[in-house]
Amino acid sequence: MAFIFTDDNYKNEIGKELPVVIDIWAEWCGPCKAIAPVVEQLAGEYDGKVLIGKYDADEGIDLPGEFGVRGLPTLLFFRAGSSEPAERHTGSITYEALKAKIDALL
Repeated sequence: MAFIFTDDNYKNEIGKELPVVIDIWAEWCGPCKAIAPVVEQLAGEYDGKVLIGKYDADEGIDLPGEFGVRGLPTLLFFRAGSSEPAERHTGSITYEALKAKIDALL
């Protein structure tokens, strides 16, 4: 199951020993709903290797503001030990493409 990121916890999770992938989404966003099962599946596959989670853009404002998120869904990719995104992706994405981006973090 994907980790739930919030304004209260995201700074505590980024920059630790595991790479981090954050899916910034909203309930009203069709492409967000389309990639949700892919994010959930990969969160299970990479459990213990990469922290993969979701951030509801309607529930907070700090994370999108800090990282300049302008569209949804946006995926932010952080290498282990780094608090700056190594990559970002906005829009829909396939399982294969997202898996390749995650593998590049390892």
